[in-house]
Amino acid sequence: MQYFPVGVRRQADLKSRTSSMKLKSSLLLFSFLGVLGVAFLVQRTLSTPRAGTPEHDAALMQALLRHLSGVHFQPKPIDDNLSKSVFNLYLKDIDGGKRFFNRQDIDQLSGYELKLDDEAQAGTFAFFDLSVQLLEKSLDKTQTWYREALAAPLDYSANDALESDGDRLAWAKDDTELRSRWVSWMKYEVLNRISDEQEKQNKPDFKGEKKDFVALESEMRAKVLDTYDKWFKRLKKLDRNRRMEIYLNSFTNVFDPHSGYFSPQEKENFDIQMSGKLEGIGARLQSDGEKTKITEVVPGGPAWKQGDLQAEDVVLKVSQGSGDGEFVDIMGWEIDDVVSKIRGPKGTQVTLFVQKADGTERNITITRDVVIMEEGLAKSLILGTETHGADKIGYIFLPKFYADFTPAGATSCAADVKKELEKLKAEQVRGIILDLRGNGGGSLRDVVQMSGFFIENGPVVQVKSRNRSPEIMTDNDSRVQWDGPLVVMVNGMSASASEILAAALQDYGRAVIVGSTRTYGKGTVQRFYDLDNATSDESVKPLGQTKLTMQKFYRVSGKTTQLVGVEPDIVLPDFYNLLENGESENDYPLETTTIDPVEYNQKVYRITDLNQLRRNSAARVEADPTFRKVSENAVRIRKLKDQTVYPLQKDKFDVWHTRMDEEAKRFENIFSPAEGFTVRNLMSDMPQIESDTSRQARNESWIKDRKKDIQLKEAVDIIFDMIRMDVVAGRQ
Repeated sequence: MQYFPVGVRRQADLKSRTSSMKLKSSLLLFSFLGVLGVAFLVQRTLSTPRAGTPEHDAALMQALLRHLSGVHFQPKPIDDNLSKSVFNLYLKDIDGGKRFFNRQDIDQLSGYELKLDDEAQAGTFAFFDLSVQLLEKSLDKTQTWYREALAAPLDYSANDALESDGDRLAWAKDDTELRSRWVSWMKYEVLNRISDEQEKQNKPDFKGEKKDFVALESEMRAKVLDTYDKWFKRLKKLDRNRRMEIYLNSFTNVFDPHSGYFSPQEKENFDIQMSGKLEGIGARLQSDGEKTKITEVVPGGPAWKQGDLQAEDVVLKVSQGSGDGEFVDIMGWEIDDVVSKIRGPKGTQVTLFVQKADGTERNITITRDVVIMEEGLAKSLILGTETHGADKIGYIFLPKFYADFTPAGATSCAADVKKELEKLKAEQVRGIILDLRGNGGGSLRDVVQMSGFFIENGPVVQVKSRNRSPEIMTDNDSRVQWDGPLVVMVNGMSASASEILAAALQDYGRAVIVGSTRTYGKGTVQRFYDLDNATSDESVKPLGQTKLTMQKFYRVSGKTTQLVGVEPDIVLPDFYNLLENGESENDYPLETTTIDPVEYNQKVYRITDLNQLRRNSAARVEADPTFRKVSENAVRIRKLKDQTVYPLQKDKFDVWHTRMDEEAKRFENIFSPAEGFTVRNLMSDMPQIESDTSRQARNESWIKDRKKDIQLKEAVDIIFDMIRMDVVAGRQ
């Protein structure tokens, strides 16, 4: 049985392409806002043999509804109110930017606004089929519009502006207005690129050919055309089955943002992300829409051991087995379709027909095996400062609460963190920092075990199912893996399982929680259910699986993290501290509630004086010019998020763009190695790191980044404060 305190929200490919529509100065902002679950959302699935038949789709919808009504923590009646919610959410998912449908299209679709519940229960899809028909028609006409707009120089003299936020727009009243919006987007895209190129040309070290506005405008129109053509090619490749997944998830997401439908292939992708392992050849692929290129051969994996496949190789064809069978030409394939051909069970073979960097072509046969994705696993470092001499602080970075729920059980983050703790103790560290920044959660089992590493025993989290009393999940192991000073680092992307651990150790007074204003605020637990169990009709299987929210979790204090997150004991400046983000920004999140507390206590380690730690940290932060710049940049990022209207008249755009660039330049390269901050690998890790040049390169880059991490440096100073205060108190 698989339990995931973290869940993911589906996003459609037809959502507005926000990240490509913003200036480079705001790209970081939008990357941050979408980071939770993105690795799962971009997956594309291959159709199963029976998918798409009326019988299959009807059985799938009805099985999904039965599970939502029977299992979900907070079920909703399948009625007109739900129908209206699904209708609105589905339109937001497929055309949130209001760039494809006009008022006439919406009027046609609106006839079904209160009928989707009836259709779902009957297993019919007239509304969905109409939406696909209208969308495909719109793709054809809007592609014609942007191509025509980009075929000749655009007019940048009118005092126009672009509203980029679909929520602030009404549906275009007709095609004339809708086409005008597309022309505005083209102007913005071209002007943005021209301004970037002009900025490059104005730099003293520019060595290329300086081009005037007319030449740049022509060149940038061609680039925008290429970008949009590739986007539309991907959109048009979405078949009915893939679009159906978006529709099904509009139903599940009305119940809550973390419930969802997973086709068989998508479930496999989720398991890979959760476990940190897969069965395949051990190579990373990248597609430009036509060619599929090898970007990295994973050290220690099957391709690495075989030795012939290299980065920059282009995969042209794929054959199952040793190459004696039929080769499939993969040119122009979607990346996930290519992956599905190359990935396969351990012990089987696959042959790649590749083109090498020198133009030569050859067959490479690789025997598939289990591949562990090392960068997603726990790892540690030794930290220190010149001020504190030989005293060492251990650092563990945990990117997610991964776990392998298969019988083989190849990976467990709890087991890995336990190993890292033993290695750090062998190095005689005096304190430990557990870094959960950016950790979106994962295995509930592992987070309970891991919390127990720092307390003797006792409750860790309360889990409440629908209409039942809370279940207390307890650490029953009296052993303590680390009994010294402990800091847990979090940020706004620390979610679910991360929040369970941070909340438990905060409630116990066992660790100092350090980070941005609050964590993500996801206090729900999901479980997968096989939809095939809902029907005895073998002709419609496989139906896939659904991940449903079936529990909420609560702190041992009875409080919740749902919507409110965990507020750190010591808040540090962060780029995103002024943004509203997290669970509360999702559609249809479950509400905040509380339950009774349970008894808990620990005698392992008590923080001497948290208020003094806060005062010491605040004094250092206030005196640090880099932290001041981080706070100033947070204000800038907030302004960028609030801005949705952009000028399209050239002179006004230039003024605006110049101002944005000047503001952004103030915060370029603000991070440099922190003075007196030492970062090194554990001696026990060096043999593996030195076994491969790519491992060495990744390790060097990681250490370089850590040396610039001022939040981490401050966490080290907080640990040393704790040690010093313990000495004064006679505890060391």
